[in-house]
Amino acid sequence: MTVALPSSGEVRTGVLAEERLHLLGAGQTLRGLLGDDGERLAAAGERALRDPDVVADPAAVRVMPPIPDPGAFRDHYAFEQHARAGRRSRGLDLDPVWFELPIFYFSNPHAMLGPTEDLAVPPGCQRLDYEVEVAAVVGRDGRDVKAEQAGSYIAGYMVMNDWSARDVQRREMVLSMGPHKGKDFGTTVGPMLVTPDELADVRQGKAFDLAMTASVNGVEYSRGNLADIHYSFEEFVEYESSGAVIKAGDVIGSGTCATGCILELSGTHGEERYPWLRMGDVVEVEVSRLGRQRTVITG
Repeated sequence: MTVALPSSGEVRTGVLAEERLHLLGAGQTLRGLLGDDGERLAAAGERALRDPDVVADPAAVRVMPPIPDPGAFRDHYAFEQHARAGRRSRGLDLDPVWFELPIFYFSNPHAMLGPTEDLAVPPGCQRLDYEVEVAAVVGRDGRDVKAEQAGSYIAGYMVMNDWSARDVQRREMVLSMGPHKGKDFGTTVGPMLVTPDELADVRQGKAFDLAMTASVNGVEYSRGNLADIHYSFEEFVEYESSGAVIKAGDVIGSGTCATGCILELSGTHGEERYPWLRMGDVVEVEVSRLGRQRTVITG
């Protein structure tokens, strides 16, 4: 985890174990521990547990994005039900190319928010939405990485909420560009980065058997599973790195799970049942084994 200490605001990195944070010394960052196949990160975790510089209560610190400053942020579109719903909302069928390419768009790496940070409604937005996703963090630099070797390029996984201004997004994409301003105002990630070995016992299909849920003002809206994904994160790495460089610390989004946003739910059940988010709403997103987020929508 990456946290800011309450007294000084100093940013520290550490391991959550038995409801206590075991923090490394000043100047060590999670991103700085990347760069190899995970050996450096694992050794730092063992060191934090064995000889922590500080042991803290998670409730007494400000939890930040695990990687506050990714070099790049790519978000995919890899759950079939959500992809079909998104196309249907624009009067389109799902193009067969979706089954051939694990497409993605670039979003704003400077707009990462911590798991309890408020979200301001972006300018011009009347249809604010959440999106329940899982993100991976690239562990080392690579180019032309094959999917068979890509597992060693993934440092870990975290909860992600890709906030969306649906009315802004719809207007932009009429011009076959984007999404841009419909997406770049905030992405909530964390609370923690979970390494792949910690999820080995729930490996299923192309990903992991992890429940993905969201609630608004205490009412459950979304429930999906990461195991339903059409493409693996290893396939994402292969596609992203084809003829291009990926760097340690880059963030890779899965795309929204089935039922994982208001766009899909309101399109199926109506906006009266699933209205767009408003100021004061509380959105909670959780992925089993990866943690939980709580965001208040502000003006």
